[in-house]
Amino acid sequence: MADWQSLDPEAAREAEKYENPIPSRELILQHLADRGSPAAREQLVEEFGLTTEDQIEALRRRLRAMERDAQLIYTRRGTYAPVDKLDLILGRISGHRDGFGFLVPDDGSDDLFMSPAQMRLVFDGDRALARVSGLDRRGRREGVIVEVVSRAHETIVGRYFEEGGIGFVVADNPKIQQEVLVTPGRNASAQIGQFVEVKITHWPTPRFQPQGDVVEVVGNYMAPGMEIDVALRTYDIPHVWPEAVLKEAAKLKPEVEEKDKEKRIDLRHLPFVTIDGEDARDFDDAVYCESKPGKLRLFSGGWKLYVAIADVSSYVKIGSALDAESQVRGNSVYFPERVIPMLPEQLSNGLCSLNPHVDRLAMVCEMTISKSGEMTDYCFYEAVIHSHARLTYNKVSAMLEQPKTTQARQLRGEYTDVVPHLKQLYSLYKVLLGARHVRGAIDFETQETRIIFGSERKIAEIRPTVRNDAHKLIEECMLAANVATAEFLKKHEIPALYRVHDGPPPERLEKLRAFLGELGLSLHKGKDGPSPKDYQALLASIKDRPDFHLIQTVMLRSLSQAVYSADNQGHFGLNYEAYTHFTSPIRRYPDLLTHRAIRSVIHSKMDTPHVKRAGAMTIPKARIYPYDEATLEQLGEQCSMSERRADEATRDVVNWLKCEFMKDRVGESFPGVITAVTGFGLFVELTDIYVEGLVHVTALPGDYYHFDPVHHRLAGERTGRSFRLGDTVEVRVMRVDLDERKIDFEMAEKTISAPIGRKKRGAETTAPAAKTAAEPAPERGGRRGPAKEKASDAYRPSDAAAKNAEVRKSREMKQALLAEAKSSGKAAAGGKSGRSTTEKSGASKPTKHRKGPPKAGSAPAKSGGARKPKAKS
Repeated sequence: MADWQSLDPEAAREAEKYENPIPSRELILQHLADRGSPAAREQLVEEFGLTTEDQIEALRRRLRAMERDAQLIYTRRGTYAPVDKLDLILGRISGHRDGFGFLVPDDGSDDLFMSPAQMRLVFDGDRALARVSGLDRRGRREGVIVEVVSRAHETIVGRYFEEGGIGFVVADNPKIQQEVLVTPGRNASAQIGQFVEVKITHWPTPRFQPQGDVVEVVGNYMAPGMEIDVALRTYDIPHVWPEAVLKEAAKLKPEVEEKDKEKRIDLRHLPFVTIDGEDARDFDDAVYCESKPGKLRLFSGGWKLYVAIADVSSYVKIGSALDAESQVRGNSVYFPERVIPMLPEQLSNGLCSLNPHVDRLAMVCEMTISKSGEMTDYCFYEAVIHSHARLTYNKVSAMLEQPKTTQARQLRGEYTDVVPHLKQLYSLYKVLLGARHVRGAIDFETQETRIIFGSERKIAEIRPTVRNDAHKLIEECMLAANVATAEFLKKHEIPALYRVHDGPPPERLEKLRAFLGELGLSLHKGKDGPSPKDYQALLASIKDRPDFHLIQTVMLRSLSQAVYSADNQGHFGLNYEAYTHFTSPIRRYPDLLTHRAIRSVIHSKMDTPHVKRAGAMTIPKARIYPYDEATLEQLGEQCSMSERRADEATRDVVNWLKCEFMKDRVGESFPGVITAVTGFGLFVELTDIYVEGLVHVTALPGDYYHFDPVHHRLAGERTGRSFRLGDTVEVRVMRVDLDERKIDFEMAEKTISAPIGRKKRGAETTAPAAKTAAEPAPERGGRRGPAKEKASDAYRPSDAAAKNAEVRKSREMKQALLAEAKSSGKAAAGGKSGRSTTEKSGASKPTKHRKGPPKAGSAPAKSGGARKPKAKS
């Protein structure tokens, strides 16, 4: 194959890029596939007819790069083989706190189960090649690691300990089970128990643990603010500005320069306002609304709605250090009382914040909306605006919802010039809300909370947030702008990132239908499955039922998570054929990409009625929006990942804070609501405190309990007592484990002694709405895993005495059950009276649990919701 260039489909590309071109990756893969066996580098040199030293060295580097990118694997025989020819699976490792894990394949096929032995070779998040070794006891594909392609973590954050003079770090991330040995003399003078960051110098092997050097002592255990410092490092959230970013930000002027206002549409005469939370610091959107005159003066002909968004794309240029860092960050991260911004403060709180009474550059979406709520026209343009007022949700709500109060009259006097436009916004909101119901968007009633801190950053109170009409008004305005943007991108055939929300996965839908069927309810069975309208119709039909929150929770859990994708598949929850994010470029990178896409049309010669130009110069698209669909798909995956990363980090911080809040309340009793039911226990959220913990199945009162997944309950076999999702109960705090972010409850005497039967949630209870999102809870086990705990705990005579006492209690309980059953003429176990409906119908028998002492570990406490940025889009 000396004349390889004639066979190479990418020869022209290679010749353009390199002075001494070599075979492309495509040709190398094709050649190895055609030759039928792996080949050594020397064989490839000969077969391709490469003669110069430069060509041979270039081939060596290319083969190494293909190995790094998991296109080739270097075999033990010193040869190269295409990965797809070796039946190897490439994917990402997902660890579990109990030691095992999974390889999530890139091709979307079923996950590969990884045993604890295999997981000792990798960390959570690593990319690896694996082969299928067989099936495990549950019929899942089981795998063996062949090669680690790339490592997700260069450093690990955890607590430093010593044993026998050897230092080691226990990772704070529960998905990383390996302890990292610290190189002697490289502990940075860390004290036992402190949080440290350790840089990995030797990766784990079948024979050796990972090893590393302590590079930073993060701080003392339980120090104020430590929870965020640890989370930032545990979840690899970028939080230190690179020097190049700071230099670029320092060059920006504190105010908009006059030259930057030129060739923009001047809207400074319009009384735009920002409407945000009380403690908001960055204002990335402003709104203005006016009515359109109808044929008769008495009737409105619709509205003109202006949504002005901070023009971040004018300041964050492609290829700049600012752009590179904001892409890596992906989004701002909102912890309780602390924000890790996507952009430096000079932009997020300065030039790109639509502060009142100053000129700001904006990208404007101007929409015409009919009196029926239909968007009849829209256009985009670059503008200069001047916000006339910084309003809050509470102020706007007071003026619009309680206009006769003293506060409302005072506020109207203070904001006289904007009140008429606020009234138009409110009228438009009511019409848009009606159109939303007609469209069939799904409206779940959720309860968010906000943490209030006292001294030394300790929780003083967890307060529910109240969503008033002002929140909903802004949300509808942002939804309208996002929909107009998605339509604009589609119409002009611009590759872009869409916000995609798929319908319910088949397996979740099947479980939902089974649950609804037991309640005499149903969800429409069309050829393509239920529509959002079907979900909304069902919610409307059950609104007055006492078990409304129970049914709503199960319905919400049947849905998938929204992601960013270049492939527009619509948004199921909002019931839009196309939806994207346009309204928050200060805090979301996908929105910045969307602005660039719009900007590329404004600065083009394209003839379109959907943009306005005020003498804007033509700029080559490559300078504004150099993205193809493949690049955007990669960016979508990255932005979806950074969004999930932020959610996990904030949830972890909130759980830490809630554990701190509850650790002094061990032994106290609280009312609560069951928010999730699993085979290993019940999750209960405390009323008015919004803290969640686990009542393990072994801590339930004297009976054998079966897990009934269809009815979302644990049912007692003998007594018929059941604990169901949505029930109100009273629990006692048993244990708080800050390291594991777990809280254990047990049923309080009031619940145990209550008459048997389910107490339904109704109008008489003041319990909060059930949590609307629950992560699958793991099996029981501590951070180190059950096996390690047993191995590390020393045997004590008191253990045997305690165990004997437990056995005696178990025998006494069994004898009491037998005596009671005998007196009533029923069998103690297996009798009809204790069976659930599922068992009577011949369904598979649920797992049986015996009452006993709680196990060592417990499932994690769930967060009641950290303070989030306003839900505008």
